[in-house]
Amino acid sequence: MTVPSSLVIEKEMPHAPEKIWRALTEASLMKEWLMDNDFQPAVGHKFNFRFKPMPQWDGIINSEVLVIEPNKKLSYRWNSMGMETVVVWTLAATEGGTLLRFEQSGFGPDQGANYQGAKYGWTGFIGNLERVVGGLS
Repeated sequence: MTVPSSLVIEKEMPHAPEKIWRALTEASLMKEWLMDNDFQPAVGHKFNFRFKPMPQWDGIINSEVLVIEPNKKLSYRWNSMGMETVVVWTLAATEGGTLLRFEQSGFGPDQGANYQGAKYGWTGFIGNLERVVGGLS
């Protein structure tokens, strides 16, 4: 199986970009839909995502903020188990809300299991994100 170098997920959500942006950039909200973290929306900020440790993995994802364009684009480095990728969130206002585009790039041709795991994981996380955003006032 040929592994794409990028995983892309697009989803239209019936919420304003500002609302989704809050869930993407406020550490307490990120904890609700993604995982515990010490994120701050500042380019160059190094932070960690923390998950329950598992066999072969300490549960820590080392990250660094690369791009902040409020209500439009967020990007950060995602370094887990010795594999470094880049995550990019893009928000585009639509008539019915916002088109959310997620991309994780940097998968190598021999990383089929990592790609499939990311696809499964991010599909669930984006579902959680939609639930959290739906509960914001």
